[in-house]
Amino acid sequence: MSIDDEAQEPLEPRVGPVPEDDPEFRPYRHPAAGWGAARSVTRFLLEERALVDGPRAIMRMNHENGGFDCPGCAWPDDTKGLHLDICENGIKHVTWEMTRKRVDRDFFAAHAVTELAGWSDYDLENQGRLTEPMVYDAASDHYVPISWKDAFELVGATLRGLDSPNRAAYYTSGRLGNEATFLYQLMARELGTNNLPDCSNMCHEASGRALQASLGTGKGTVDLKDWESADALFILGVNAASNAPRMLTALAEADRRGARIVHVNPLVEAAATRTIVPHAFTDMALFRTTRTSTLNLQPRIGGDMALLRGMAKAVLEKSASDPKALDVAFIDRHTAGFEEYRALCEATPWEELERQSGLSREDILEAARVYGEADRSIVSWCLGLTQHEHGVDTVREIVNLLLLRGNLGREGAGPSPVRGHSNVQGNRTCGIDHRPTDAFLDRLADACGIDPPREHGLDTVRTIRAMREGTVKVFVGMGGNFALAAPDTAATYAALRSCDLTVQVSTKLNRSHVVHGRAALILPCLGRTEKDHQRRGVQSTSVEDSMSMVHLSVGMKRPASPHLLSEPAIVAGMARAALPDSETPWDWYVEDYDRIRDTMAEALEGFEDFNRRVRLPLGFRIKQPARELVFLTPSGRAEFSSAALPDIVPEPGTLALGTMRSHDQWNTTIYSDNDRYRGVKNLRTLVFMNRADMRERGIADMGPVDITSTAKDGSSRFLTGYTAIPYDIPRGCAAGYMPEMNVLCALGDYSTQSDQPIMKHLKVTVVPAAG
Repeated sequence: MSIDDEAQEPLEPRVGPVPEDDPEFRPYRHPAAGWGAARSVTRFLLEERALVDGPRAIMRMNHENGGFDCPGCAWPDDTKGLHLDICENGIKHVTWEMTRKRVDRDFFAAHAVTELAGWSDYDLENQGRLTEPMVYDAASDHYVPISWKDAFELVGATLRGLDSPNRAAYYTSGRLGNEATFLYQLMARELGTNNLPDCSNMCHEASGRALQASLGTGKGTVDLKDWESADALFILGVNAASNAPRMLTALAEADRRGARIVHVNPLVEAAATRTIVPHAFTDMALFRTTRTSTLNLQPRIGGDMALLRGMAKAVLEKSASDPKALDVAFIDRHTAGFEEYRALCEATPWEELERQSGLSREDILEAARVYGEADRSIVSWCLGLTQHEHGVDTVREIVNLLLLRGNLGREGAGPSPVRGHSNVQGNRTCGIDHRPTDAFLDRLADACGIDPPREHGLDTVRTIRAMREGTVKVFVGMGGNFALAAPDTAATYAALRSCDLTVQVSTKLNRSHVVHGRAALILPCLGRTEKDHQRRGVQSTSVEDSMSMVHLSVGMKRPASPHLLSEPAIVAGMARAALPDSETPWDWYVEDYDRIRDTMAEALEGFEDFNRRVRLPLGFRIKQPARELVFLTPSGRAEFSSAALPDIVPEPGTLALGTMRSHDQWNTTIYSDNDRYRGVKNLRTLVFMNRADMRERGIADMGPVDITSTAKDGSSRFLTGYTAIPYDIPRGCAAGYMPEMNVLCALGDYSTQSDQPIMKHLKVTVVPAAG
């Protein structure tokens, strides 16, 4: 049972399917992907009765000539036209969306919302695709059908009745395409608010702020061709085999050409060992594996910044005897703040770097040697670095290290954040930003003829707080499962239930539909796999991958229901009802998405000539000034950061706990209770611990434990009856699955640098279960 001190209501801990067998744990010792992935996919396709439709769709995935872009991760499409650049999770994601199961009006008539609230999250989503708009009827405690016209009018009337446009918040997940994203932010700003929280607020906000401060751009500078020519790849805080599985192809190719690959993660994940790439048919047939790593380092949770600074210190010390260790010409010509940073590194003792990183001096020097011997290096990272109090400083430390050897603005080198959602980066590019710049708002005003608000809006954490306090009364969610994805589960539930109206635009039933406001709408939308028919024919949408490539996505399947609308059509419908006097041509836009793209070409920097360029093979890459050594910083140069090294060593008796996904999971969607790459079967309510930490606490292998988190304000949150799994993780560290463990992250536990919830660095105690 999970309990929040501030909201003493029981929370549903059951996320995955009910296990049919007892929990098992056997360390995984096989290569990533390969036949294990093939077997898993086959099983999944059989369960979903998609043994024909699934592969047929996958064979056309990620092609510019027909087909569609995978709605899963944001890893770029293969630059060589590889038609089988697919992954296990991509196939599962698409098949899960293409299910033949339906959630129609008869389903809702048969099940009250109170009943559905007791179902597991797996069971909710496993009912299938939503088929028509539904509205909550409080008298019967059921969702009942509503016409699209009446649904839009309910939204419009509620928004028009607010005494301030800032009483509403407009959330989006990373699945929303660029065209719908642009219309969505246009609607919010024409209504008069910048309350545009998004999933970036919970994942890569730190990356954007750090890169903006250091380089003047909020994105990475490398592309997939750079990955194909780098001499060294440093992968920090990334579980690639599950979160960006197609990265395995790049890692395998890098090993074959002799590049060095360094993985930095408290857990040695499967992707950091070896792989059999599924489309490498000879390797599959011969069970021939390829290394995906040449060095694995396991820092303590939060110790990455100390490792990076130690590597920089080693480079600087070597430069005393080897002038080529530094790119002095690059530093002099293109950077600011170098001498201050050099002094900081020199003043930081090795003993402190070892203590904070949890690594030996020899480990740090070995990583530095790999970096120093490589002519071209890429540093890539994900949430393992960002969901910390000091996430911005850590990402800036990555840039510091790259600047020392001029690893910027040339092929095969640079910073490369890995985004998980298919279009989370595109959402931000196209205007989902609660802190828009004046330059963005000026262009938007000129292109769209509106007067957008200039006051910054609310991010995700502040939106939850404002809903709970009653200052935000309407919540609109475009995709995702906000109730499960957000921190402090009980506080988030209470916030949503405090709203006058919640609107969820979704493809499947999920927790956010049964944790709702006093009035609630479910608006079902087309999936990325489905044909989007509008007045001027079948439409395409665009997405931006994690390396700034923008390309088109065209659905190929018949829609799951004739009553579904596209996301642009739903946004336009809400906007027409909420803004009856608007001069924005909402219906005209929806008839032909090329019209939206023409306006985006005027409003968005880098989208000029959008319609032509997006139809090029593989689309086009948004220009990154820092890649051209143009730095839009106050100094006009790349800025070294001289942040103090934080003390992240856990207090005696406590552990630093990080939340993560299992392998058989995509964000808040759970496919099973298994985690193949970590050797777990039939179990999600677990905590991975160092065996010595378990023995010190009297915890047996697979023994029951209770977990208590302590928030910054001193309050506590609890999980009871979890199972402790002995695992290869540094002492003082622990890990477990989100969304179950989100309850442990208090709403006030967010980074003062990025405002992100610190879900990768929770302060917890773990003890044998009471009773």
